[in-house]
Amino acid sequence: MKSILLWGLLCYCVFGNTQVLEGTIVNPENLPLENATVLNNTSGEHAFTNAAGQFRLRNATAGDQLFISHIGYTPTTYSVTPENFSEQAVVTLVESTVSLQQIVLTPEINSLNKIIDIDLENNPVKNTQEILQKVPGLFIGQHAGGGKAEQIFLRGFDIDHGTDISLTVDGMPVNMVSHAHGQGYSDLHFLIPETVGKIDFGKGPYYADKGDFTTAGYVGFHTKESLENSSVSVSYGDFNSLRMVGLFNLINSDKNDAYLAGSINTFDGPFISPQNFNRFNIMGKYTHRTSKDEKVSFTASRFQSKWDASGQIPQRAVDSGLISRFGAIDDTEGGNTSRTNILVNHSKMLSEATKIESHAFYTHYDFELFSNFTFFLEDPINGDQIVQREDRNLMGFQTVYTERLDPDTFGFEYSGGIGVRYDDVNDVELSRTKNRDQILERLALGNIDQTNFYGFLNTKFDLGKITLNPSVRLDYFKFDYENKLTETYDNKSESKLFVSPKFNITYSPNQQLQWFLKTGVGFHSNDTRVVVEANGNTVLPAAIGADLGGIYKLTDRFIVNAALWTLFLEQEFVYVGDAAIVEPSGKTRRLGADFGLRYELADWMYVYGDINYTYARSTEAPNGQDYIPLAPSLTSTGGISFDDLGNFSGGINYRYIKDRPANEDYSIEADGYVVTDASVNYRINNLMLSVIVENLFDIEWNETQFATESRLFDEPQPVEEIHFTPGTPFFIRGKATLSF
Repeated sequence: MKSILLWGLLCYCVFGNTQVLEGTIVNPENLPLENATVLNNTSGEHAFTNAAGQFRLRNATAGDQLFISHIGYTPTTYSVTPENFSEQAVVTLVESTVSLQQIVLTPEINSLNKIIDIDLENNPVKNTQEILQKVPGLFIGQHAGGGKAEQIFLRGFDIDHGTDISLTVDGMPVNMVSHAHGQGYSDLHFLIPETVGKIDFGKGPYYADKGDFTTAGYVGFHTKESLENSSVSVSYGDFNSLRMVGLFNLINSDKNDAYLAGSINTFDGPFISPQNFNRFNIMGKYTHRTSKDEKVSFTASRFQSKWDASGQIPQRAVDSGLISRFGAIDDTEGGNTSRTNILVNHSKMLSEATKIESHAFYTHYDFELFSNFTFFLEDPINGDQIVQREDRNLMGFQTVYTERLDPDTFGFEYSGGIGVRYDDVNDVELSRTKNRDQILERLALGNIDQTNFYGFLNTKFDLGKITLNPSVRLDYFKFDYENKLTETYDNKSESKLFVSPKFNITYSPNQQLQWFLKTGVGFHSNDTRVVVEANGNTVLPAAIGADLGGIYKLTDRFIVNAALWTLFLEQEFVYVGDAAIVEPSGKTRRLGADFGLRYELADWMYVYGDINYTYARSTEAPNGQDYIPLAPSLTSTGGISFDDLGNFSGGINYRYIKDRPANEDYSIEADGYVVTDASVNYRINNLMLSVIVENLFDIEWNETQFATESRLFDEPQPVEEIHFTPGTPFFIRGKATLSF
């Protein structure tokens, strides 16, 4: 009995004089601000505003000082008064230029996303390829005339076109499962860069709401709900580079926003055989707010692209003088592709503490790609050109219910989600061809149906300075493949269930420091054709990882972040679309370290940089033959941007990748490079004039490289060596943007 009385007295001393403070954060137009941070400098408690701008802060007392911030608004302090506990506090934040001063570190799971918001504002995306490069540590390379999806590198992975990274736009998946060219193929070219409003990313398999392909990480792009103004821009430069973009405000009111965006790109490239590249994009988005706590948006987009390509060329052909760096062995490569998207997003606050969010999407996608990787190795008469084709319908939906429970002593929030994705892929083809016209031999042809049902539960225990985040995800896959090359009907089917547990901890002793430990299991699905041939074995190989790191705000204008991490991948089988064969890749282990810094040297100057190291090896191969081909060991990106320097703005940035093995025993090496780009802008009222330079120092570099066995027309024996796509030399273009 005595112990119970003592415990009651202790609780009264600790919590007896504290209360729950409720309030609302709005902008000068009295519109609610979502995800504003409210930090009690006295107790260390924190809260975030919901879609209605409301917050609920525990353990508050009269006289406490609250620090309130939101990206793009001037931070402010607020003194709690006794009246605030009977009448909700309303705080208005004033808009200002984006600054590191607006970042407050709390025990939230993905604080680094706030830093990327600053990067995006200080150094806006100038072209489609730059969209992915905004993610710290992520590298891309183009090797097929501009129309093919980029090759991606992250955390010691040669991700190819998307095998180990999940990409979405407004919740709609970009990755294509069981694709004609390769598993996870992710063509992001349907996204117009100027419409990107926010980039959400996370590294590792630690997020319950992210499923298939989330091994190295995920990137979620979010398009703007509205435009500040309409604009038209035209850029023209070397190699017949032309890009025209139009952004048009259609509706802009308290309850409705709508805009239309379109672009057209043409580019010949530095190659002797012009790329004849062209791409057309159009997008429309309408957002309706039925009330301050409910909104629905409708998005429709279409893109189509055609191009020619000189392909990957062998180093020996350049060394012998047979061709130049920008020549070709087979210049009949190229292709065409298109994608049409319809997307609906809906969110509603059911109460102050509950919310439901849903999205549904439909995509129609066409793809045709002509390639020649080995020249005359397989067919010394006609050559080794191949075509890969598919016609796909992709559809799905997701609904997430979130509820926040706030006892007086700690906070608890959970999100439960369910969803489905269905891919209906018709006439998936791999054939040997001649002159992009004549079919010589069909190697594969069939129909794929792949369905993914999933559910997840994500929980957060807010203990003040510590947040515990246990979660779990459940995925069910159904794979069907109809082989159309057999004389009789041949339809095979497999299914698989996969459970992905996660557990993350974050700790923030103050608003300048956060420590985090992230752990979890993820996976990426294998190609349906692999699954049915392997009779369901290793259908969903697991990825098991952990991150330990921190974020430190040394001053209001200086932030650094660092992490040590590890990732283990189970045995998996990969369908090689270029050859219609199945290859086991074995178990792999990766260890790495990430480091980044952001520094505002002045109100008008912003410095950023990231460096990433990875040790990547196969665990089943003998020592010295355990290298993972093309896995980058060291990469770095960074730069300086300036703004509001009179009428001038601009910046200079670099990207670096170290030499790396191109094969398992490192007998063939892919050369590293450092490429520097720069831009300068001058504003005259509502007209912006820009000069953009890529490869400022005109270095000779290879954008993509592969160890490939090939045979030239006059060679008696094949040779395995580096085949590469040359990087663009010094490339300058001018741009004019008119806003109205």
